[in-house]
Amino acid sequence: MRIALATCSDLPDWEVDDRPLHAALEARAVDLSQPAWDDPDVDWASFDAVLIRTTWDYHHRREEFVSWCRKAAALTRFFNPASVVEWNTHKSYLKTFADHGIPTVDTIWLEQGAEIDLAAECAQRGWSRAFIKPVIGANAAGTLRFDVHAEGLAAAAAHIAEHLPASPLMIQPYIATVESHGEVSAIFLDGRFTHGVRKVPVPGDYRVQDDHGASDEPWEFTEAELAPLKAYLERSEDDLLYARFDMLQDAEGQLRLIELELVEPSLFFRHGPGAAEVLAEGLLRRARSA
Repeated sequence: MRIALATCSDLPDWEVDDRPLHAALEARAVDLSQPAWDDPDVDWASFDAVLIRTTWDYHHRREEFVSWCRKAAALTRFFNPASVVEWNTHKSYLKTFADHGIPTVDTIWLEQGAEIDLAAECAQRGWSRAFIKPVIGANAAGTLRFDVHAEGLAAAAAHIAEHLPASPLMIQPYIATVESHGEVSAIFLDGRFTHGVRKVPVPGDYRVQDDHGASDEPWEFTEAELAPLKAYLERSEDDLLYARFDMLQDAEGQLRLIELELVEPSLFFRHGPGAAEVLAEGLLRRARSA
């Protein structure tokens, strides 16, 4: 069985999160490769399955990446499906979750070329602090936290002017609990919940990625918190091999979905004993069913 775990050509040396998955696959006699998704010399048809893992540069070339997914998916088993990749790499997918009983965050969607009276929009919503991020983005790149006063609004306007030509933007109230409670992630592999993680930024920061100095630890979710996530996945028509729900806790203690990661999320195997084996078995079962 030949399996490719798609990556990028400049993967950082410190990335070790997937090593348990590598070990689980190799223990099952898999011939494992880690080709860069944009390497023109790779014969994707030679693999029994391709699993997207660390393609962390895709947001710079989203259209090219989506096109590659479609082409590779036509040649072999491909996970998650190319149609899911196209949908999930544009954060406008968050508009759909109110219909599924999963609370999200109030959002102003700012399309390229649009203009906005930011002071008026924030005042109308009662926001005293707000947050800007790209609709197509990753790793907190292109984000800005700002106070809704003259200096902060000026910084936000400059940020919008710089980033909007390259990508649509989304503007939300700043959820300050990220600094104390952090961000929590519920990870589902092969259709079932396997483990939870809490990511906590360094003091005063909001970025919860480890390359920004954040720490992470196991996290326990209640059944009530997991129920709407499970229901969403059960209703999905897509064969999702992995899914990571990222959530922040608002001032009232309500978890609010900020991202559903279906393309290349870190899966924090170090906090989920047996999780790598669950993913490996799910992948191989699908590959054998082709």
